Amino acid sequence: MPAGHKNKTIATLLASTVGAAGLHRFYLHGWRDRWAWLHLASLPLSAVGGIVGNKLGPAWAMVLISPFILSLLAALLEALVLGLTPDSKWDAKYNPASGRKSESAWPLALILVLTLAGGMGGLIFVISRSFDLMFTGGSYG
Repeated sequence: MPAGHKNKTIATLLASTVGAAGLHRFYLHGWRDRWAWLHLASLPLSAVGGIVGNKLGPAWAMVLISPFILSLLAALLEALVLGLTPDSKWDAKYNPASGRKSESAWPLALILVLTLAGGMGGLIFVISRSFDLMFTGGSYG
């Protein structure tokens, strides 16, 4: 019986939308992937950090939710890497025994463009908010 075929478009979509939870890693590598569990652990850790951080001030809130921010930015970067992998390398790595060949299409290109835009927006937000907190003490929000 041939192994399951991993779809590159689905993996890229998972990484760009719910990548902070590590679902793309569970899809590609299964339940034993340590990085997937680390992504998933960042969610409750950052939620508790955000609640505690709001009581301590905006600078602490930003620091304590940083595991989620790092997980999200790493997932967006991984979505770009997954989506830009050539189909032949994708099949060699994730589908060696599936018997099918991957063929990327326009939905993958659209997902990559939106992922790049979202990642850039998130990175600009993190940099600007960090400078706001460092130099003004968070007086702009």
